[in-house]
Amino acid sequence: MHHAGHASRPRPVFARRSLHGIGATLATLLAALLGLAGAIPAAAGAAVAADHRPAHPEHDWMGSTVAAHEGRVAGTTSTTRKQTPGFDVSNWQGTVNWTSAYTKGGRFAYIKATEGTTYKDPKFNANYTNSYKAGFIRGAYHFATPNSSGGKAQADYFVAHGGGWSKDGKTLPPMLDIEYNPYGASCYGLSHSAMVSWISAFIKEVHTKTKRWATIYTSSGWWTSCTGNSKTFASNDPLFVARYATTAGTLPAGWPFYTFWQYADKGTLPGDQDYFNGSTTQLKNLANNT
Repeated sequence: MHHAGHASRPRPVFARRSLHGIGATLATLLAALLGLAGAIPAAAGAAVAADHRPAHPEHDWMGSTVAAHEGRVAGTTSTTRKQTPGFDVSNWQGTVNWTSAYTKGGRFAYIKATEGTTYKDPKFNANYTNSYKAGFIRGAYHFATPNSSGGKAQADYFVAHGGGWSKDGKTLPPMLDIEYNPYGASCYGLSHSAMVSWISAFIKEVHTKTKRWATIYTSSGWWTSCTGNSKTFASNDPLFVARYATTAGTLPAGWPFYTFWQYADKGTLPGDQDYFNGSTTQLKNLANNT
């Protein structure tokens, strides 16, 4: 009985081996944690870099955020002077029949070229060329994302990827589309002064590169909320106001009239429905900067 009881006692060597195994396991865990700690900054850096690339630029176009924030008012548009019909398009609208659009009365178009500093609209080249061939006076626009990079950087990217200008009677001033943020906070996290500075940097760089003051597309609601209703740009930059209603309504501060008005997001012409505030002769004068 004595020997049997002695034989049943655990042997110390097992205890020593168990401790050794625990030590090895802890060492492995520590190494893994150290490796993970080293990887965290790299992963975070990758996430930050990814933030500079718009998540869904193919879904963003002139007015894509306006109706959700400001609504629509049904009815027949009312204007006080002759208006020239036109429209604006992007990749979102698919393939455009430009000849048909001209037959239906369209005479000008703004076409999305870029967004941020990484996206060029895949339909831009075809739209820009085919609109010209069909007889349209057309221009390029940039969808701004002021929280992703500076105004100057985005202007440079825009001009390099379709946002240029030539005095051929068929090319409208380059345009900045500045509206509600489709990715988050409406004003992109910028204060009134910071937003005005961003827009100013974009406008000045476009002017430096093209010798044209850019058209500014916006809504009165966004402009008031996000720039404090700044008058900074009214003396140089044509206004393209967005308001889906029977009149253009109260304009952003400083502009006594609109040059363009986006009055509906669907209609007879492809894409959004727009007016130029004047005759086709005046439209051509704007294109020629005369």
